[in-house]
Amino acid sequence: MRLCGPLLKQGDAVSEPRSVAILGAGMAGAAAARGLAEAGLSVAVFDKGRAVGGRMATRRCGSLQFDHGAQFMRAHGPAFAARLAEWGQRGIVAPWAGAARWVGIPDMTAPVRALLAGLPAASGVTITRVRRTGAGWHLDTATGTTHGPFDAVALTCPAPQVKALLDASGFALPTVEAATYAPCWSLMVAAPGAASEALIEPREDPVGLIALDASKPGRPGGLRLTIHATAAWSRVHLEEPHETIVAALLAGAERDLGIVLHPTHAEAHRWRYAQVDHPLGVPSLYDPALRLGAAGDWCLGGRIEAAYDSGAALAGSILADLGTAA
Repeated sequence: MRLCGPLLKQGDAVSEPRSVAILGAGMAGAAAARGLAEAGLSVAVFDKGRAVGGRMATRRCGSLQFDHGAQFMRAHGPAFAARLAEWGQRGIVAPWAGAARWVGIPDMTAPVRALLAGLPAASGVTITRVRRTGAGWHLDTATGTTHGPFDAVALTCPAPQVKALLDASGFALPTVEAATYAPCWSLMVAAPGAASEALIEPREDPVGLIALDASKPGRPGGLRLTIHATAAWSRVHLEEPHETIVAALLAGAERDLGIVLHPTHAEAHRWRYAQVDHPLGVPSLYDPALRLGAAGDWCLGGRIEAAYDSGAALAGSILADLGTAA
């Protein structure tokens, strides 16, 4: 039998691959993790949410399913276009509502799950502090446990959360605070009746868009609507009770659809960091002296593609610093 590669002698050291901790399991974190893993580095992904996907989110309540975060993806550049084409061939995404819009199948988290397939990704883990020692980076969690050491850390959560964690840890990445977000209230509604158009965008307070979830490929049937409030209205009403938000957005949707809704289910979700108002205009941030970086749509713009490109750019910076495992 032929063995590939050099034979190890007794006493030879086996070098471990460089390791990177990635905080955030949205599109940026998943793209960074996949790029690093494909180069042979060891990655560990942590996210405080209940599941991976970030704002590419799907909520389930019994038999009901709602894409209550990002509604679709578009490709403007070749890298993300190639990735969408690959996902399309694998049945992970499909076009929806025209104008080159793509959605995940069977839900919006599918592309993120595809990028993270086979990689260690822990949900429901809140990192409260990152510490750098002689052995590398360690991550302290809200439950008192510690992960590490890691050779580098990549922060891919929204910019305000990146800054808060860095402040709590005694570190800084220049210009993070310059990226700003607009909030968004999202309403998930199930109601009997005829289906409406797949997507309408009134952009008249309080309603920014209304999406018919059942019109997306691979979804269960029924009249299930996701209603997003405008950014301006969401900002003014951000701290109001959920019941008030539900009533206001239902009334707005009835006005825009021209029908009376009789909901069997109505649930509101508040996204504090929904759309990027002012991106940094750089692909990502990385400090090679600290081996600490950050990425997200807040670097390049408020699009899923921007998050993907930013995560890939950060992976490239880390690889240029640490090298590949090859």
